Amino acid sequence: MKTKLIAIAASATLLLSGCGLVGGGTDSVGEKDGDITKLTVGATPVPQGDILRYVDDNLAEDAGRDIEITEYTDYTLPNKALSDGDIDANYFQHKPYLDSEVEGQGYELTAFDPINLEPFALFSKNIKDVKDLPKGAKIGINNDPANQGRALKMLEEAKVITLKDGVDAVDAKLSDVEGNPKKVKFVEADAAQLARTLQDVDASVINGNNALEAGLNPAKDGIVLEKAEDNPYGNFLATRTENKDDENIKKLDELLHSPEVKKFIEKKWSDGSVLPSF
Repeated sequence: MKTKLIAIAASATLLLSGCGLVGGGTDSVGEKDGDITKLTVGATPVPQGDILRYVDDNLAEDAGRDIEITEYTDYTLPNKALSDGDIDANYFQHKPYLDSEVEGQGYELTAFDPINLEPFALFSKNIKDVKDLPKGAKIGINNDPANQGRALKMLEEAKVITLKDGVDAVDAKLSDVEGNPKKVKFVEADAAQLARTLQDVDASVINGNNALEAGLNPAKDGIVLEKAEDNPYGNFLATRTENKDDENIKKLDELLHSPEVKKFIEKKWSDGSVLPSF
């Protein structure tokens, strides 16, 4: 079964048509065609798009489902599209990010259990060891609150900075940096832009999926790699809260947590740049 793709660039206006999506009620989500129900899922291209394509090509038809993937490179779009009813579910984010979106935008969205983790990494064009960061080094960092704290925590563990006592990494921001022995300067940017501007800074903390899309391997190319143990940043399937008990959505989540998907992740990203969370 061939996956249908609708690619949306970071700067594109959100224009989705022909989805035929209806929310609310058990077994009401999606577009039914005979014995097959089509579900439209928003995702970042890598690795979530790859994982969804694997499910669509290998597992969905036998389960009576067809997955149409809408790809996004702008993190601000998938939750809005889901809340507006333009897609049935999305798969791109971790819980701290969803929580910040729910609080800031008032979305009524529900998360399922984590599927995969993409470790953050610190990349550099010229530096091979984090200890070699020069005084006053410029470090690129994402500008969204939910991911900025994650990046700062990784840099603290690498002894680049220290955060104020009592600051939760999930909520940490640049103003919470207390110790900065090398007086590094942070350059904020959208997550999708960090890999593209790597040549303009000494190093940059890049999200795992953005790194992979740019041809960077966090496990091999990163000079610092985020720890996977007890990591709260696993990515999951999310849907509108009114549809959290819908059988079509629950079936999709079941497929995404199948042994086949776990093996696919472990084989395709055997270097540890993407890890199963189940």
